Amino acid sequence: MLSSVAKAAMSSVRTQVRNVCRSSTVLSDKIFVHRDTPENNPAIPFEFSAENLKRAKAIVGNYPEGHQAAAVLPLLDLAQRQHGWLPIAAMHYVADMLKMPKMRVYEVATFYTMFNREPVGKYHVQVCTTTPCIGVGQTTPDKMFTLSEVECLGACVNAPMVQINDDYYEDLTEKDIVEIINDLKAGKKPKAGPRSGQNGRFASEPKGGLTSLKEPPYGPGFKVRADL
Repeated sequence: MLSSVAKAAMSSVRTQVRNVCRSSTVLSDKIFVHRDTPENNPAIPFEFSAENLKRAKAIVGNYPEGHQAAAVLPLLDLAQRQHGWLPIAAMHYVADMLKMPKMRVYEVATFYTMFNREPVGKYHVQVCTTTPCIGVGQTTPDKMFTLSEVECLGACVNAPMVQINDDYYEDLTEKDIVEIINDLKAGKKPKAGPRSGQNGRFASEPKGGLTSLKEPPYGPGFKVRADL
């Protein structure tokens, strides 16, 4: 019997038509306003680990004096990777570290779907809401899988595809989705990238093989005057 995650992900693989009349608000599965919960409220302490604090300081050091607020994106990402998701306390911590208004941090965290402001499962399965993929999301009771809907994953040429944590799985069939989910449930690490295996496809190359840049590049001096 297929798991609910596999069924939902398979639905995203099958669907090729999107109702463009729906508003982006309806298509989002996230709320933009914070609501305190027992596991996510300002009273819960957060701070970077010693290792991540060292990384954070190195990141902030990449920016000129007076422009440290530009480090808000990588620092929020670092906080999320440490905690597993991005609680309100981590946003406050980053705001204090960068000496910027908390509202500016909220604006960043609510704008980008890469930031999960609620607990997510061990494996975060993301499907794009733009053609040719669509999906909706929940977290399984065992906290293993979270299925989210994001605006675009930037891999249309390799669709149908999904992103799971930091990995892309592309050229998917329904069978591929079932295998990937089952491997993750079994504690295995599925190989990321295109699943078609056709003609040695590695990234976004055409399935039928290269259509350009098929010959070795010309050497130095090509079509340059002999007296130069």
